[in-house]
Amino acid sequence: MPNAQPKTEEKDQTHIVRLSETVVNQIAAGEVVERPASVVKELMENAVDAGATRIEVVTSRGGKSLIRVIDNGHGMGADDLALAVERHCTSKLTDDLLDIRTLGFRGEALPSIGSVSRLSITSRQAEGDTAWRVRVSGGKTTGPEPAALGSGTVVEVADLFYATPARLKFLKSDQAETNAVTDVFKRMAIAFPDIHFSIYGEDRSAVDYTPASMLDRLGQIMDKAFVENAMEIDAEREGIRLTGYAGLPTFNRGNSQRQYFFVNGRPVKDKSLLGAVRGAYMDFLARDRHPMLALFLDLDPHQVDVNVHPAKADVRFRDPGLVRGLVVGALKQAIRDEGHLSSREGTSQMVGAFRPGYGGAFRSSPSYNPNSEAASAARDWARPINEGSNYPSGFAEGQATFDPTDRPSGQIAETHHDIDDQLIQHRLGAARAQLHKNYIVAQTENGLVVVDQHAAHERIVYETLKAGMQNGLPGQLLLIPEIVDLPEEDVNRLAEHAGEFEKLGLEIEAFGPGAIAVRATPAMLGETDVQKLIRDLADEVCEWGSADGLQERLEFVAATMACHGSVRSGRILKPEEMNALLRQMEATPNSGQCNHGRPTYIELDLKDIERLFGR
Repeated sequence: MPNAQPKTEEKDQTHIVRLSETVVNQIAAGEVVERPASVVKELMENAVDAGATRIEVVTSRGGKSLIRVIDNGHGMGADDLALAVERHCTSKLTDDLLDIRTLGFRGEALPSIGSVSRLSITSRQAEGDTAWRVRVSGGKTTGPEPAALGSGTVVEVADLFYATPARLKFLKSDQAETNAVTDVFKRMAIAFPDIHFSIYGEDRSAVDYTPASMLDRLGQIMDKAFVENAMEIDAEREGIRLTGYAGLPTFNRGNSQRQYFFVNGRPVKDKSLLGAVRGAYMDFLARDRHPMLALFLDLDPHQVDVNVHPAKADVRFRDPGLVRGLVVGALKQAIRDEGHLSSREGTSQMVGAFRPGYGGAFRSSPSYNPNSEAASAARDWARPINEGSNYPSGFAEGQATFDPTDRPSGQIAETHHDIDDQLIQHRLGAARAQLHKNYIVAQTENGLVVVDQHAAHERIVYETLKAGMQNGLPGQLLLIPEIVDLPEEDVNRLAEHAGEFEKLGLEIEAFGPGAIAVRATPAMLGETDVQKLIRDLADEVCEWGSADGLQERLEFVAATMACHGSVRSGRILKPEEMNALLRQMEATPNSGQCNHGRPTYIELDLKDIERLFGR
């Protein structure tokens, strides 16, 4: 017989045991310390809460080998230092868990960090006779002991996750971790522009942000051009205030990485705020383009729960609908107020295009792509809408045949001299020429303007269509109501928004606990897949808590109709037709950009022109 294998003693799992303090801290670290960037975030928050006016961050290998945070805050004495590395010890929290007015408050960060790394904290109070140091290595604490330090606090984290090697395998490359640390650093620097922030190390170039105004700090971090293309946001509703800066729609990027949100000074990543921004800009940007912005919400701490997750990056608003409405409304109002403006980025690139060595930066700009088209048309819409406009009939009907070369030299200037003097005083000036059958060149009092005739008229037609939508849209009754089977919770959500849908031409009602009856669909959509429409709307309401999906779809159709119902590229226009377009642009909201986020015109100041000629 083969030798019998000895039975291994099975661990008795029938009794509840108390976990050791080290294991408890390592479990907590799994929630608080996800990666080196998480450590940097916690330590910088502590420095801000300590009243620091200068904060320095040093890293090595993306923070895996070393993280050092130095601040000039009020520091800690020996007794406070000993408690600081114990779990659930904090000076920032009262008995009211909702009354949180600091960045840190849980009392978990330092002991969690110390349980998975080699942690050293040296601190000295201004009135203290000496500094004190405490060390925590793999959860084991030594000290406090006397140390040398002028003032403030130095926190050093070495060999992150050495005590839990398995966690190291989940970290990304050194460069990826360095980038994550940089992102956290920038968010904190934006949140507190009056603090001097520095970051350096062997894995990065040194960056130094001196105290500045909010807009200047955003220029330091986001893009210098952002300062020239930013709209100031300042709105308040029912005790909630929204401030900050948002970029013009024409000043956009290919991702949302440069969208920053702060709630009571705390950097957050909240999908409801992202959704609100998307809703505010949906009239002005293609879905793959994103605005640049930094928004700050200030509200009573009892109106927001920041204790949703140990990392404190997520928040939960007591009234998310109110917050969303404030963000959407404030951004839309700012865009309406500044909608006649176009990004100055195109102007800078245009000036650069005339300089020696130009390599096509203007043509490669992400905010200007003359070759892109709107998505495929939902309906054929080939005739411009001209009711109420001052356009001559030939302009609306596509019969313009004007050719400037047919007129004797100087005739236009002599015939329309007095008219031109009046037109030049308008914001977009007097039309002087049409280039390549698409670009109108106009003279203003202080320079010249180049207008994309198709993009400009596209916005005009779209705003006309959208104005009609505000008064309600007709529905197309179905001969037989279509029944859409859905989970009961989706039925209830959709039923709550039935009134909103009806204004857009969609008539629905609950059909028992697990179905929706659709009696009419928006006539504007034509023939549509009712089942898919309702399921998409249910997903939208579930994810974002709003019913904007149908509005977006209708506005997309309107944008497509506007694109196909506008003056096309390649149309030769008469002078009066060009001037009529300029005047209507001046009277149309949001005329500085087309429906896809591209500029409708570029302005060149006289001083820029003179600089090109060295005058």
